[in-house]
Amino acid sequence: MWRELLPIGRSAATGGYRRHAWTGADAECRAWFREQAEARGLAYETDRNGNQWAWLDGSGGDAGAAGDAVVTGSHLDSVPDGGAFDGPLGVVSAFAALDELHGRGVRPARPLAVVNFADEEGARFGLACVGSRLAAGQLTAEQARELRDEDGVSLPRAMERAGHDPDAIGPDPERLARIGAFVELHIEQGRDLAVRDAPAGTPAGGHAVGVASAIWPHGRWRFDFHGEANHAGTTRLEDRRDPMLTYANTVLAARKKARLAGALATFGKVAVEPNGVNAIASLVRGWLDSRAPDEETLAAVVAEIERSAAERGARDGVRVDVTRESATPVVEFAHGLRDRIAARLGGAPVLPTGAGHDAGILSAEIPTAMLFVRNPTGVSHSPAESAEEDDCVAGVRALTDVLEDLACP
Repeated sequence: MWRELLPIGRSAATGGYRRHAWTGADAECRAWFREQAEARGLAYETDRNGNQWAWLDGSGGDAGAAGDAVVTGSHLDSVPDGGAFDGPLGVVSAFAALDELHGRGVRPARPLAVVNFADEEGARFGLACVGSRLAAGQLTAEQARELRDEDGVSLPRAMERAGHDPDAIGPDPERLARIGAFVELHIEQGRDLAVRDAPAGTPAGGHAVGVASAIWPHGRWRFDFHGEANHAGTTRLEDRRDPMLTYANTVLAARKKARLAGALATFGKVAVEPNGVNAIASLVRGWLDSRAPDEETLAAVVAEIERSAAERGARDGVRVDVTRESATPVVEFAHGLRDRIAARLGGAPVLPTGAGHDAGILSAEIPTAMLFVRNPTGVSHSPAESAEEDDCVAGVRALTDVLEDLACP
């Protein structure tokens, strides 16, 4: 399975993946998912929001009592030039866990499914977890229809071009009501497992798999720095209203404010107008991603960054407008489910994460949990993202143990 997925959407220039939602590479990944489902005799379906489902024994989640189904999976799309593991590891491991259950001769007593959530990374339309947000009612159909990519293509138009009916998008409470537990396996996007309990002089800790405790609150803010376009070769420095200066100062301020608060703040995307080498910019638009251990700290850090931007803008003759594009509160995974999984895995370490996931979105509606597979370098959202094969196999076995415990009592 892993070898089949590896070439899809991979850039020859960077080695990274560009599997953006509702593009050709995404379509290839979705076709692969369907092929895996059908090869196992699973009942395949696509829901109203483009999320893909594969149900064991053709139950479609209708068998058993309401809230009885156990679901696992993740996503197949990527950030720009992302790594091979973020998302796909969870989907591949889900299918492999079904194979392992079959190999153990275990037959689930509850409906069991694998899912691929659409547009988790938000790389194309700027909002993460679109498929799960729509299903959970955290993103309305009206809001989704307003989403545009950099070329001005709307989300509905992109879905339609990819062969999906956009008129059906919206909350899916009936489907979620059938699910009693969702467990998402994911590569760890940090080095906690790699360094935890590591003996002195050894490269890695003793835990290949961990269990998530919570997701830090996080959000995205767009900063618009409005200056005045002018000639780079003839305009005196003291006559300039250069938004690039205000933007650059704000980037540095964000790093400082986050460090002092024990939080995270990153300007990772920027757009410049008119974007000429010999022209002073008229507009610099930067996107801030910020995360913190709690919502009060997050709000304080972002407020400090906004204040710093405004103060510097006043000095530079630049107007600064800030728009919050998304905000996700702290997610505490279901404690009972989390503790049950950690115990089933022999006391696996429990750790928080600063990264958002579909499991975090769905946690407001259904019990969710996450497993993390050790990442030796901690690098993620990069072509350098990696995990050892033995650790990935350990992740599959751990997920299988969890599914056996939850769905095969």
